[in-house]
Amino acid sequence: MAESAMEEHKIQRPPAKRGMYVLPSLFTAGNIAIGYYIIMQAIRGSGLADPLNQPYFDRAALGIAFAIIFDGLDGRIARMTNTASEFGRELDSLADVITFGVAPSLLAYLWGVRQVQMGTYPGVQERVLHFGLVICFLFLICGACRLARFNISVNPKPKNPGRPGRKYFVGMPIPAGAGVIGAVIHFEGGSPVGSLWMSTLWLGLVAFTGFLMVSSWRFWSGKEIDMSARKPVRLLVLLAVVIAVMFEWHRYALMVMALGYLMSGVLARLAYSWQRRFARA
Repeated sequence: MAESAMEEHKIQRPPAKRGMYVLPSLFTAGNIAIGYYIIMQAIRGSGLADPLNQPYFDRAALGIAFAIIFDGLDGRIARMTNTASEFGRELDSLADVITFGVAPSLLAYLWGVRQVQMGTYPGVQERVLHFGLVICFLFLICGACRLARFNISVNPKPKNPGRPGRKYFVGMPIPAGAGVIGAVIHFEGGSPVGSLWMSTLWLGLVAFTGFLMVSSWRFWSGKEIDMSARKPVRLLVLLAVVIAVMFEWHRYALMVMALGYLMSGVLARLAYSWQRRFARA
């Protein structure tokens, strides 16, 4: 009886102090501030006379990377301090719409569509400008729908289920979708798209990313990573390697991470379809 009482005492965490509930919300507020910073940098970048020499788009792209870190910290801090609340969840969703929806969609348009140089076909360019507005707006809508579905879903199951003991996201998370936009822009050094052909390819990538967010395909969630392990030696070594790589080759590392995560969901869906075809055959 004494041992069971001690085990229950270890499992049940004491209620957090009232002031501790502000801590996760501070990180969420920081996430909103970064979203506002991204919007301001994108607007400043679009107004410069020399589009080939401007750091503002690159700063906005890096802001998305920092926002992803803040977004991951507020949830973990709330769980670690036992301060999760309905207010915090709603505030986090609103912050994600601003930082990973409104800001990246505006950045995608101003960087990849608005800066296209006038060519021999001004009518085609005008159509691409209007088409770009629609595509970037659809990215925003897809991200908001992804958040709404995540908030109301209870134990969702993807169309292509993975291993039974693991948890997956249904659809690409909106921070990862924004990360794709930020990684590509940072890889280009913030230099905006000037070619009509490249702008069309860029809009195709933005549209495909929006589709993945509202899809029912599985994406790795990373929830099986235990940060509270007593001897997280492997995790610490991996974290040190990631930090070193990011510090030295941040442009290539962010590009590989973002597009690799995007392709992981696509490849998982294709592999599941092939398995079903072979099973039927």
